[in-house]
Amino acid sequence: MNARLLGFFSGFPTRHFTDNIAAVLKEELIVRDSLVFISTQPDNYIQNDEDSDGMHRMFVEKNMPFANHCVIDNRTITTDAIRLIQEANCIFLMGGNATLQMKLMCDKGIIDEIRKSNAVILGVSAGSMNMGKHTVDIYESAVPYEGLGFANLTIKAHYSGADEWLQALKSVSMKLPVCLMTDESAIFIKGESVMKIGEIYRMANGDIVPITQEQLEQIRN
Repeated sequence: MNARLLGFFSGFPTRHFTDNIAAVLKEELIVRDSLVFISTQPDNYIQNDEDSDGMHRMFVEKNMPFANHCVIDNRTITTDAIRLIQEANCIFLMGGNATLQMKLMCDKGIIDEIRKSNAVILGVSAGSMNMGKHTVDIYESAVPYEGLGFANLTIKAHYSGADEWLQALKSVSMKLPVCLMTDESAIFIKGESVMKIGEIYRMANGDIVPITQEQLEQIRN
């Protein structure tokens, strides 16, 4: 892994980083020249601009402003997308439609650039799902596809305990364990260290139990 830090997030309903998550980020985001977001709605330019501005404000309010921030979507030409990833201090995969985000990264030719980047790489919701070894976008299909492969896990974000998609995920978990992340939870990987914040569960063979530190250690690639 080349990334300085990997951060997998479920979601932030209040649109604020928790203090303990912000503390981890602040320790690693010493240089903050460029923050690059990757859209999950490649053609929704107005929404992308609003969301990226709003997400940057989450950094600002925790005293981590970036000199520049931008979003990669279908407006971004391929050469610019590659350059932006190469120059980024932080790459942030946004939430929304995981399948469309993966297609965007393929279309812009930035998957290999992201994989070899030494930036801080973060993902929220669909973005964190695409950072794993396999992604299951349950709203599109229960068939896993290859993710970016930063960790040996398959994430489902926004777990609350009584979710309508649990039955569909049970069939997935018979072959592929699924990491169920509640909102405001996080998994951080730095070198050999793996840390979790908040409530995170593991579904395997249809059974759901809290994830253990031993199981977390096994997600490192």
